[in-house]
Amino acid sequence: MPTRTARTSWSGGLQDGSGRVELVSSGIATYDVSFPKRSAESADGTTSPEELIAAAHSSCFAMQLSALIAEAGGTPQTLEVTDDVSLGKDPAGGFRITGIRVTVRGTVDGLDEDAFRQAAEKAKAGCPVSKALTGVDITLDAALAH
Repeated sequence: MPTRTARTSWSGGLQDGSGRVELVSSGIATYDVSFPKRSAESADGTTSPEELIAAAHSSCFAMQLSALIAEAGGTPQTLEVTDDVSLGKDPAGGFRITGIRVTVRGTVDGLDEDAFRQAAEKAKAGCPVSKALTGVDITLDAALAH
């Protein structure tokens, strides 16, 4: 199985420093990172580990859900998956990811609302990124698009 690589170059301290994260394996992008912007409400043109986790999880979840829909006898037409990953204070000190909220709306042939929700719950538990994030509370809002 493949291994994918990203690299970050950082200069300075936590509050006054900044960095660039490069998606090495794909070579498609390099993004600015900064702790003050990471912990602010506005990203102001920078990414963060939380946004990158949201991207990784939402894409993994969508792939897993499409497979599970087919396994349940349905045909996925479209899946719109949004992940909201929250950063907050850790009671033990420092910061931690405090939760992930997954919202999925699907256009699916051959499954009713209940079967779609069941497949989404299985995807939440079974996608590889979900498995890697088992220490984080992941909530799910799944429904067929109307």
